[in-house]
Amino acid sequence: MRKSHFFLAIFIALCIGPVFAGALTAPKGKVVLTISGKIGERNSPDGAQFDMAMIEKLPQHSFTTLTPWEKQPIQFTGPLLRDVLDAVKAQGTVIKAMALNDYQSSIPTEDAMKFDMVMATKMNGKPIPIKTKGPLFIVYPFDSKAELRSAVYYERSPWQVKSLTLE
Repeated sequence: MRKSHFFLAIFIALCIGPVFAGALTAPKGKVVLTISGKIGERNSPDGAQFDMAMIEKLPQHSFTTLTPWEKQPIQFTGPLLRDVLDAVKAQGTVIKAMALNDYQSSIPTEDAMKFDMVMATKMNGKPIPIKTKGPLFIVYPFDSKAELRSAVYYERSPWQVKSLTLE
């Protein structure tokens, strides 16, 4: 390779490379979620960190469902869990979700692909405070399928989520 071609290739790589480099930017605000384990996209030594603005930048979805924890149906809004996993290029088969109070839940990654689960940031259009299950709450669309209205899926719906580990 001639010297001029080599420098041209380096120049192109430097100019175009950042476009194809990880799309996951560093959080600018308070970190509300850390994803680690078998992921292909990182923005910190700990894995992939998200502030609320980053989570809200993902496509948002809403559904209304009855949960075993409330008497009335609630509208939940947030990105689909599968979109959050796609953002970090998740490769594991199990998601270990950890809550602020150290409650841990194991969610098969397959569930995120099979059901339109959301990582809710809002309940009935309002941000979810920590004292009422926030700021992040993984919710299945319980009313969409009879099979989802069971203890198995209720236990896989942690609130006050602070981290996900892909195994």
